[in-house]
Amino acid sequence: MHSLSWTTRVISRALRSGFSTLLETTSNATANVSNASKQRPHFVSVVCGFPKDFLTSKYKPGKYGEDSWFKTSTTNADVLGVADGVGGWRNYGIDPGEFSSFLMKTCERLVHCVNFNPQRPVNLLAYSYCELLEQKKPILGSSTACVLVLNRENSTVYTANIGDSGFMVVREGEIIHKSEEQQHYFNTPFQLSLPPPGHGHNVLSDSPDSADTLSFSVMEGDVILVATDGVFDNVPERLLLDVLKECEGVTDPVKLQMTANSLALMARSLSFDSEFMSPFAINARRNNINATVCNLYLYKKARNEAEKMLQYDYRRRSS
Repeated sequence: MHSLSWTTRVISRALRSGFSTLLETTSNATANVSNASKQRPHFVSVVCGFPKDFLTSKYKPGKYGEDSWFKTSTTNADVLGVADGVGGWRNYGIDPGEFSSFLMKTCERLVHCVNFNPQRPVNLLAYSYCELLEQKKPILGSSTACVLVLNRENSTVYTANIGDSGFMVVREGEIIHKSEEQQHYFNTPFQLSLPPPGHGHNVLSDSPDSADTLSFSVMEGDVILVATDGVFDNVPERLLLDVLKECEGVTDPVKLQMTANSLALMARSLSFDSEFMSPFAINARRNNINATVCNLYLYKKARNEAEKMLQYDYRRRSS
């Protein structure tokens, strides 16, 4: 069963370099820090993304295929979040987007509860995950996630990310803060999971407590990108920086939306190019995997093999 969080994940991501229809969801939120009143900074935020398959994906607010997002505000905080559902579950009749969508919708609701602490975004992930586990009808699946909170009272951003969904902060043409991927081994990120009954010991699952947390001050005009691996795996850092630095200080939502659109389109377009050495392809080659020479036949063959690996034992793999 662990193939859900390892083998099928490798396959789907590797193929993004060559086949648009197999592109994993890219969900990103681009935010600009504005300071109309110097004591109360706030985000001017926009969102854009693409599902991997336009023909089969149905539009739902806060959801792009297998990935989900939310953005919301309180009197004292602005909050953004993204979650990346593990696509391999679809091979077993489970919608990967339901898991990530529940996490993000619950995070959004919890932001407006009286006990919300803007300095502890990891609590949002932890409480959302606990609620998911307590559902009478199990919501099976796995997901990475990243939540970012701007505390308006002290102009400080607090972050929590599990796996390879993350963020990037640009100021004066430089990347001043960036999340670090959490990986067990290549292409196997940390993830929150709920496996089918009886398969818990075979499916990779991490605790919300394992989330990487950061806090840093922000200034007016800072640009923040919050995205799933669909962006970071396909677009080199230098290209992201070239795009983001052009909108430093911009507060016009239309212009920011155009930037978000261009980033999402860039990620999708680069995934078409089988010869392009994306960040994912480079990392794959470092691990002796040629991610740019996959084809549909290999994908189908590998997926069939993955379906035969339901009893794959993670403990054997990690030993």
